[in-house]
Amino acid sequence: ERYQPSYNKGPQSSGPVLLSRRHLHQDADSSERVLMDMRWGLVPSWFKNDDPSKLQFNTSNCRSDTMLKKSSYKGALLKGKRCVVLADGFYEWQQQSGGKQPYFIYFPQTKDAKNGGTEGDEEWKGWRLLTMAGIFDCWEPPTGGEMLYTYTIITVDASKDVSFIHHMPAILDGDEAIRKWLDFAEVPTQEAIKLIQPTENIVFHPVSTFVNSIRNNTPECVAPIELGAKKEVKATPSNKAMLSWLKNAQEGSPQKSSPQKKENDLPKWTSQFIHSPSPKKTSADILQQWLGKQREPAAKKRKA
Repeated sequence: ERYQPSYNKGPQSSGPVLLSRRHLHQDADSSERVLMDMRWGLVPSWFKNDDPSKLQFNTSNCRSDTMLKKSSYKGALLKGKRCVVLADGFYEWQQQSGGKQPYFIYFPQTKDAKNGGTEGDEEWKGWRLLTMAGIFDCWEPPTGGEMLYTYTIITVDASKDVSFIHHMPAILDGDEAIRKWLDFAEVPTQEAIKLIQPTENIVFHPVSTFVNSIRNNTPECVAPIELGAKKEVKATPSNKAMLSWLKNAQEGSPQKSSPQKKENDLPKWTSQFIHSPSPKKTSADILQQWLGKQREPAAKKRKA
């Protein structure tokens, strides 16, 4: 209930983030993971104002080449406050003569063979979530009150496939990379930051400028279009899974958002993985299974 699905999340919105359970419970195994609701846009723990919205600089993204130099991020990073931001994908814009063209960028979606099925019989197991490296911090109001957990997404130079954008999120590709990034007790900072590199393992497709407004929060935001014709494209290897996903999705009530300034130059993403499009196994089920598997070894260690 806390994690509301969205096709168009912007800065200051909240969403699910993975982190080591030891950040919350000192006696926990550092390899054990927990899913937590955090707000996008890091508020440093040292910020003294009683209103976090009065932070004078943008902390939604953190460039990898300055994250160990800027005080907003350095302290948290050196304390091991590393997290993984989960989403289906992110939006970026290409500057063109007629304006900016948005693209939706995500992991390649593959089909796995059915167990016991006939040869060549395949089914889609669910959307593979994009796993982005982040830094989080915990801010306590000077006058007391509820602790505020916030995060920033680390960015790197764009990979060659998306060279039309300047920077992209640092994507952790695979469970081993995620494990190393989250396990701050076993993997020191200098070792962990070696994981922060551009990745070529992504695909993308153009989407409608409908996504430019953060108030628009429907499947149209991620639907592939044909440039020039501005209509839905036919299925291709890179977007066939997306089209199938959108076809099966049930349209829910868009999450309401308060008026915000235009954020077109900032990365935005969807977090539709908590939506249940059909009775079939969803990305949410897969996410919970994955988290369960990660907790199991830690539990066994404590029993030993």
